Amino acid sequence: MSEAENTCSVSSREEVRHSTSDMLTTDSDDMFFQCLYEFMEHEKQFLQCPAEGPDELRYIVYRSAFNQVISRATAYKRLLLTIKTGYDDVIRELQRREDEVRTAQRTLAALKSHPQSLMACQRRASQLRERISVLLRETSDVQEEMKKQKSCRKQSTWIPGVTVSDSEDDDALDRHLKHLEAQRDALMDKKSHCVSLEFKAELDRKLQDAEQHRDELSTENHQLNVLNERLRFVYERLCCGEDEKPLVPLEELLRSTLENIRQISVTTDDIHSLDTELFEDDEPTGVNVSDLLTHYLDRFIELFDLARYKEAALIAARCPQGVLRNLDTRDMFGGVKGPPGSVHPLLLFFQALLMTVPVDDKLSADLSLQLVRCFLQHGATQLVSHAVTHNKLTFTEQLGDALTEHAQKNSGVADLCVTLATIAYEACRLDRKTALSMCRRGLIHSAAEFMKHSRDLTAEDCIWVLRHSPSLTLLQLLTEPQQGLAAILSVGVACSTLLSEPQQQELALQLLDSFMSRGRGVLEEVILEDSMSSVDIWTDVASLCSDLNRDDLSQAVLSILLDQSGTRVLSPDLEGARLVEHVFL
Repeated sequence: MSEAENTCSVSSREEVRHSTSDMLTTDSDDMFFQCLYEFMEHEKQFLQCPAEGPDELRYIVYRSAFNQVISRATAYKRLLLTIKTGYDDVIRELQRREDEVRTAQRTLAALKSHPQSLMACQRRASQLRERISVLLRETSDVQEEMKKQKSCRKQSTWIPGVTVSDSEDDDALDRHLKHLEAQRDALMDKKSHCVSLEFKAELDRKLQDAEQHRDELSTENHQLNVLNERLRFVYERLCCGEDEKPLVPLEELLRSTLENIRQISVTTDDIHSLDTELFEDDEPTGVNVSDLLTHYLDRFIELFDLARYKEAALIAARCPQGVLRNLDTRDMFGGVKGPPGSVHPLLLFFQALLMTVPVDDKLSADLSLQLVRCFLQHGATQLVSHAVTHNKLTFTEQLGDALTEHAQKNSGVADLCVTLATIAYEACRLDRKTALSMCRRGLIHSAAEFMKHSRDLTAEDCIWVLRHSPSLTLLQLLTEPQQGLAAILSVGVACSTLLSEPQQQELALQLLDSFMSRGRGVLEEVILEDSMSSVDIWTDVASLCSDLNRDDLSQAVLSILLDQSGTRVLSPDLEGARLVEHVFL
C-alpha cells in the first residue's frame, strides 16, 4: 500500500471512530448495537479482512468493539472483563503454538538441508533414550532394595552371628544351625565334666580346713625347731663343759647357757624363714601349678568363647609362667571383633599385658613390636609412651622403625613418636638411626655432637644420615674440625659423594658456595687441610661442578690445586704436611 493510501485509511479510520464515539453517547441500546455492528463491518472492509478463517486484524476489530461494550456496561462489567481476559489468554496461547510450529518447521528445514546434523541429533536422541532406560532400571533396583531393607528393619528379632543376606538364605541358615548345634554339644560335654555348686562349696570348705591344719602344723613345727635348737645348744654346751679344766660348776654352766639361749631366741625369725622354705620345697608344687594352669586355660577358653574379651584378656595376661603371653594368643584376639562401638579385643589384650607386666620385667621382642603397632593403629600413642618410658618393652630396630613410619604419616604425633623411636634406637645402639631421629626432631647440633662422639659411626653412616635428612647446618658441623682434630667427615669425600647423587647435589653446592662466599682463601684452606681427600677426589669434585654448569666453583677448585707446588695437602701427622705425588701439567 502506498504512503498516500495509508494516510487516507488512517484519516478515514479516525473519522469513523470519532463518529462512532458520538453515536455511543445515545440513550438507546438498539441504536448503540446497530452503530457498533456498522462500525465492525466498516472496519473489516477497510482492513480487507478475509471472510473465513482466523485473522489477527478481525481479532483486533472485535476486541475494540468488546471494549466499547464493557465501557457501556454497569452491572456486568466485572463478568465481561473476566470473559475478555480468558478470551485474550486463549488467543495468546494459539499465537504461541503457531510460533513454535513455525520455529520447528524452520529447524526441520535446516536439518534437512544438513543431513549430518540430523544424524547427530538422532544419534544423541538414541543415546538419551538408552540412558533413560538405564536410569529407570537402576531406579527400580534401588526401590526393590529399599523395600527389602524396610522389610528387614521390620523384623522384631535378629539372629546373632548371621548377616541380613544370610538370614534370607536357607543354606546359610542350615549351616549356622549346624554350627550352633556343635557349640551346644561342646557345652553339654563340658558341662558333664563339671560339678554342682554345692559340691564345689564342699570342696572349698575342705580346702580351707586343710590349709588351716597346715598352718597349725607349721606353727607347731616352728616351735619344735626352736626347742630343738635350744636343746642342741644346751647339749653342745654341756659337752664342752665336761672337757673344760678346771670343771665349771653345773649351776654356773646352766646360768650362762640360759643367758645365751635368751640371746639366741631373738634370731628365731631366721629359723622360721628356713622352715617356710622347707615347707615350700616339700609341698608338691608341680601338681598344684599344673592344676592352676589347667584352671586358667579352661577359664580363658570359656570367657573367649562367650565373647567376654576383656575378662579373657586379663586371664591371659595373669596366667602363671606367662603361658598365654605369646603371639598365638595375640592372633586369637586379632581374629575376632567385639560388638559395635566397643574396644577392639586385641587392644584389650595388649592393655592387660601392659598393666600386668611385673616390675623389672619386659615383654618379649615380638609382643613388644605387636603392642606398639596395635596402639599406634588405634591412636593410643600415650599408652606407647607409657610402655617405653617405664621400660616395659624389649626394644628392637623394627620397633623404632614402626614408630618412625607412624610419625611420617601422622604429623600430629610426629614429635612424640620420633622421640620414642630415638629411645628405642639408643637402646639397640643403632647410632646412625639415633642421629637421624634427632635431626628429624630439629636437634641438628645435638645430632652432630652425638655423631662426633660416637665410636661406631663411619663416614658412610654420616652420608647416610645426610641422604635421609639433608641439612646444610649438619653438613657444616660434620666437616668442621674442632680443637686441632680432623673432622668426622671429609669435605672432599662429602662433596664428591653428594654431587654424584642427583637428589643431594644442591646440598653439596650450598656447602661450596658457603666457602666461596667468605673468600677464596677460605676454600683454599679447607682444601689444603682436608687430609682425607686426595687430589683425585677434588679433581672429581671440580669435574662434577662443571657438569652442573657451575664453572665458577670448578675453576676455583682447579686453580687452588694448580697453585700448590706438587699439589700439597696438609695432614695431621708429626711432620705437619706431606707431598702428594700428583703434578698438574
